[in-house]
Amino acid sequence: MSEILHRLSAQGVSIWLDTISRERLRSGHLAALVRDKNVVGVTSNPTIFAAALSEGDAYDDQLHDLRVRGVGVGEAARAITTYDIRWACDVLRPVYDATGGVDGRVSIEVDPRLAKDTERTVAEARALWWLVDRPNLFIKIPATVEGLPAITAALAEGISVNVTLIFSLERYRGVLDAWLSGLEAAKAKGVDLSRIESVGSFFVSRVDTEVDKRLEAIGTDAAKLLAGKAGVANARLAHATFNEITASSRWQALSAAGARPQRPLWASTGTKNPAYSPTLYIDDLVTSGVVNTMPEKTLDAAAAQATVNGDTVRPFYEDAWNTMAALKEAGIDYDDVVRVLEEEGVEKFTASWNELIDTVSAELNKA
Repeated sequence: MSEILHRLSAQGVSIWLDTISRERLRSGHLAALVRDKNVVGVTSNPTIFAAALSEGDAYDDQLHDLRVRGVGVGEAARAITTYDIRWACDVLRPVYDATGGVDGRVSIEVDPRLAKDTERTVAEARALWWLVDRPNLFIKIPATVEGLPAITAALAEGISVNVTLIFSLERYRGVLDAWLSGLEAAKAKGVDLSRIESVGSFFVSRVDTEVDKRLEAIGTDAAKLLAGKAGVANARLAHATFNEITASSRWQALSAAGARPQRPLWASTGTKNPAYSPTLYIDDLVTSGVVNTMPEKTLDAAAAQATVNGDTVRPFYEDAWNTMAALKEAGIDYDDVVRVLEEEGVEKFTASWNELIDTVSAELNKA
């Protein structure tokens, strides 16, 4: 086992893997990562599934049967993805049991084409919860304006939710409010709050990609010095927001009733700029009670060279505010940055879903 990853876990960071495939499952590779690299959760998205489907023969038998049965491409995609998610849930079940349901979680995403449709998002969340039928499942719902009431509705029914595509601090407050509202509604219905888990996936590297592009266009010396700083600062301020909300009397009442906090999850933690350390979003976001979901390349880098020397979030809230102030002074329009990132995020996830559907269709035709 990597000593570095062991120290990261000991600091209270739950290490999750940001990829899944049937080959990884049937070969035992996921189980090996759980055993050897402290992996205690898995996230997925349509891009990951599309890539998995187009490689190797792991899906051939199921694709053949789906074609013979005349199953439509949309339902075939759901049959394929939920099969893998169930399997991964079973692999992670011992972790789920050992951590009292905190970790050992596997996430599956609602159709991102529904990101602007609250009612259909809730309906799909229910369907996926039923299809996978595992207590350690997370349903991923995007943090769009229309997604917020869907988050509340799903939680109110006892469905554990991974809120995805969070970029802005203002929207994050909305996510936390939706989470609290869902728990309050669940409590009113008599749902066991201790069985509901949630994470809020705050995206990191994409913020730097967008901000760095704008800083380069500004071109001043002051702007150049701020490159690669926005993502971490934004995430640290999200954590400060989380601390503020979980200190409120509203949360304390729910906690007393058995509710668990919606942990911050650092998503998009693979560095996009090769000039940056591959462990930048590991090293600078270490604190207790958070999740860091990593592509395998980032996980390997973390195991080899991550710097884990205590909390790098809570002591740096003021630094983060100063960084954001400097970015504003340099000419960065934060509100526009996060607006663009959310719109692009939904578009990219939708494109990935269409790619998944196209891949399933092509594979069905070959089966």
